[in-house]
Amino acid sequence: MKRVKTGKRRFAIFPAELGWFPYLWLIYLVLPIINMLSESGTKMAVGYGLIALFTFTYRQLYFAEGEPRFFTWLGIQMSIIFILCMWYHPSYMYMGFFTANFIGWYTDRRNFTISLALFTLVQSAPLIKHAHTLGWRELIFMIPFLLIMVMAPFGIRSLYRRQQLEKELAQANEQIRSLIKGEERMRIARDLHDTLGHTLSLITLKSQLIEKLVDTNAEQAKLEAREIHNTSRSALRQVRELVSEMRTATLAGELQEARVILNSAGIELICHGHPRLAGISDLAQNIMSLCLREAVTNVVKHSQARTCTVTMETGSTDWLLSIEDDGAGLQAGYDAPEKNGLRGMTERLALIGGTLDIESHGGTKLTIRVPIVIKSRKEDLPDGD
Repeated sequence: MKRVKTGKRRFAIFPAELGWFPYLWLIYLVLPIINMLSESGTKMAVGYGLIALFTFTYRQLYFAEGEPRFFTWLGIQMSIIFILCMWYHPSYMYMGFFTANFIGWYTDRRNFTISLALFTLVQSAPLIKHAHTLGWRELIFMIPFLLIMVMAPFGIRSLYRRQQLEKELAQANEQIRSLIKGEERMRIARDLHDTLGHTLSLITLKSQLIEKLVDTNAEQAKLEAREIHNTSRSALRQVRELVSEMRTATLAGELQEARVILNSAGIELICHGHPRLAGISDLAQNIMSLCLREAVTNVVKHSQARTCTVTMETGSTDWLLSIEDDGAGLQAGYDAPEKNGLRGMTERLALIGGTLDIESHGGTKLTIRVPIVIKSRKEDLPDGD
């Protein structure tokens, strides 16, 4: 929950990324405000002033997280609770739920322990002082709340640390993906250097040789020119192979990406069948992989599902890929076929004679069928290739 400072910042009552959550907590200040009506004169004015200052510290703590002033504002908040409980009424101890929440934000064990010890003292001392004036019913009612407030920071701290770990895990996964992309670029650069470097150097040398032979030995110059022609065609094929390898997506690779994305969204991936469909062409696999990517994106964004099942089969006449979730279905926001990329999936599949069927019965199921016999288009290669 640490925030990066980026120069001049627009004024905000509470951090915008937290939405309405901080405002909802302010409802719990209604009780101390009403209780203060029983006071009068200077005591009432001072009391309302302390409640106003408490509200201000509540706001400041959201923006001071991870900074030394966080403990300062926390100390002021605890002091206000102590004063109100000691010189007004012990019932103001319930304002401690605000403080208990912020104590749980401490990731450092030392600061957490010190803050919790002070908070326990602040909450217990007034109760002990006023125990003789409070009835046993009031004490029985207040002590469980005191224990809840003292224990609450442990649960909040555990939840906060889990959120931080999940955020760090997401960042680590992103770094891993970036490293993989960087490694892939390096591999492509090495392949280009190894496959084309020698070929281009050879073409350069033969070109210089032809320049010398053209006037003295025309026949030899023609032979060398033919060698350059064959070498250049070979280089063209090598480049096309590299580009094809770069651009072709595979079902196995997309399944790995899908598992990462779905796990991040708390959705379990269940796989049936093998991603290496027998006899599938690179073109068909590429288009089916892109459709799988789009379908998984829709599941994460719109389905509200708990599981996503991917099935891959090789039939007698077609390859089958189905993506099924147990979410809310089309009517609850998954959206119509012309939106969310479903139309694009249909258009891609049409290029290879494939079809897309959509079902929605307590979830959504996309069924992709691609005929096994696909007419391939010849590459525009030089004559003789």
